[in-house]
Amino acid sequence: MNRINTVALWDGDTDRGPSTLEWATGPAGGVITAVQSAASGEPEYSVIPGLIDTHVHLIGHAGTGHADFLSWPLTTRPEEQTLHGLAHATAALRAGVTTLRDLSADDIQFSLRRAIDEGVVAGPRVLAHGMVSMTAGHGDLFTPAAVTQRKPVADGPDECRRLVRHWARAGADGIKIATSGGVLSVGDKSAWRNYTAAEIDAIVDEAHALGMPVAAHAHTEAGIDAALEHGVDSIEHGTLISPAQAVRVAAAGMTVAPTLLINDRIAAGRAGVSGEQAEKALDLVHRRDALFRAAADAGVDFVLGTDANGHHVQFGDQMEEVRLMASTFGWSPSRALESATTRAARAIGRETQLGRLLPGFAADFVVLRGRPWLDIAALDTANIVAVVSRGEVVAGALPS
Repeated sequence: MNRINTVALWDGDTDRGPSTLEWATGPAGGVITAVQSAASGEPEYSVIPGLIDTHVHLIGHAGTGHADFLSWPLTTRPEEQTLHGLAHATAALRAGVTTLRDLSADDIQFSLRRAIDEGVVAGPRVLAHGMVSMTAGHGDLFTPAAVTQRKPVADGPDECRRLVRHWARAGADGIKIATSGGVLSVGDKSAWRNYTAAEIDAIVDEAHALGMPVAAHAHTEAGIDAALEHGVDSIEHGTLISPAQAVRVAAAGMTVAPTLLINDRIAAGRAGVSGEQAEKALDLVHRRDALFRAAADAGVDFVLGTDANGHHVQFGDQMEEVRLMASTFGWSPSRALESATTRAARAIGRETQLGRLLPGFAADFVVLRGRPWLDIAALDTANIVAVVSRGEVVAGALPS
């Protein structure tokens, strides 16, 4: 049995005050066995659940020096990409992020997830969604037209069903689609329609029939409408969500990952983005914050989703994203923390296992200096004392 004595503990919902945390380890991974009140006083350290980032892209350059964001995946062998993906995953873990959901996965991420789950390598929990994209869609337009080795695409309802089935057979945890154009994809506009109603219907129907949730990339009102009308499970970005749509999203119980940092950085022309990319992001960002604040006030369930790719947003920027969410939405520190723990766990369908420090839940937690549920500025990687994942210390050291 493992134990931390007398720490200030926030369990994902409630400030438990000075507490003792106990957990067991074993082949199935660590599980919390007890959370008990401890002697009164002011503990030096605090404990919160491990953070959950619901929207990342693990495969990208993680080494030293510069690599071009778009061409690196095309010129790097899959075996090497896997190692870079593992480096990104472990960087996130050291920064207190114990669960990641990759939203453009293929056999590389599926293999990486299996290796981590089987204990072959150490890393955070990984969920991986296969992407279903149309020809000339957001996903397809990350590959230059002259390159013949392209990620799979699907056009027409039957092809869409086939690609969903392909990802299910490969081991995907879910499906990602785009219902609007994008920002970093080349040659499109965020306002472009991606997929017809019949195609989206086929994708969502087939994914749900095979037990897989659907996450929809959508920047525009039209893209958000399409996601709503076809019953997807989460909206990614949601940048231009209207007040009327906010009411519908809240009523449907959908989560929205707002990806604030990445769009701010692209709009500012940082990380070597092109003029086209910066212009597209700026067009969205200058209208975003007021719409987001109104949507949050209407009850939209915004959750942590950074779009981290190791280039524009690093695997370690998640705490900065949560702080930015707090200021953008006018949230209390505890509501901001919920976006990265309990609410994020619900967004990925793991609310009975992750995101809380309660008996029976996974022993994934972060030991910190400060009380981030009282002062969100304390949620900073500089304050991390230790990170525990699956019951094992993976960064720092537990206080004695």
